[in-house]
Parts: sequence; C-alpha cells; structure tokens
Amino acid sequence: MKPNILMYNVWHDHLLERSVMSKRKRTQEESLGERIAKLRVERGYSQRDLAKETGISHRMIAYYEKQAQHPPTHVMPVLAKALGVSIDQLFGLEKIKSDNKNKDMRLWRRFNQIEKLNVKEKRQVIQLLDTFIEKEQLKQKAQVQRSTF
Repeated sequence: MKPNILMYNVWHDHLLERSVMSKRKRTQEESLGERIAKLRVERGYSQRDLAKETGISHRMIAYYEKQAQHPPTHVMPVLAKALGVSIDQLFGLEKIKSDNKNKDMRLWRRFNQIEKLNVKEKRQVIQLLDTFIEKEQLKQKAQVQRSTF
C-alpha cells in the first residue's frame, strides 16, 4: 500500500484568504437601502416626508430601504436630489461630504420653501422670525442684567 502524499498548495491558501477577505468587506459595506435610510435620517426626513418630497409613495420608500434590490433607475436622481447628494454618493462610489452636521435640516428645508413664496408672504414670515429673535435677545439681556446684580 502506497502512502498518500498531500502536497501543500499555496494557491489554495490564496483563494481561501481572498474569499474570507471578500466576505469581511461585504459585511462592512452598507447596502444602498441602508445608505438611503441613513441619509434620510441625517437630513431630518421621515419616510413620509421623503415620500412627499420625491413624489414616491411611502411604501416604496420603506421597500427601497429594506430590500437588497435597487430602486429603478428613473428614481435614483429624484432620491439623490431630495437627499442632497450625487448619485455616485448615493451608490457609495464617492464619500458623502457631511458639512451639515450642526444644521437642523428640517429648518433649512423650510427656508427653501419660504424662498419659493411670493414677496408679500416672505415679508410676513421674516417679520414673524424677527419678532421671535428680538424676544429671545431681550430675554437673554434680562438674564445677564439679573446675574450682574
């Protein structure tokens, strides 16, 4: 009886290492749906808000966030525009620049809506905002004066 001689195969180790690495990379990457959900939350949208903004139904937004399947190609530019990113950023091909960390995105969206109003309505909103700001400044001034006495 001849003994079986097993030969060490370096190529097998290389293939095994590559498959382990690719699995490791896959688990670390976020899916398109996860990225959409993350961006939506960062931008201060609920699923219903994003649905209203894009004209896509709430159920489809939820579906796109949960499924591994990509939304149709005609939907991608609409989602990217509403979320304030490029399509490459939405797909994860480019890093998302998040210089809006300190901004309240709901407030900024409302400012954009105010800009679309007619001149008279804009003036009314600005007067209302000025009133609130002045009131807050007076409160702060009164607190400073009280603390100095």
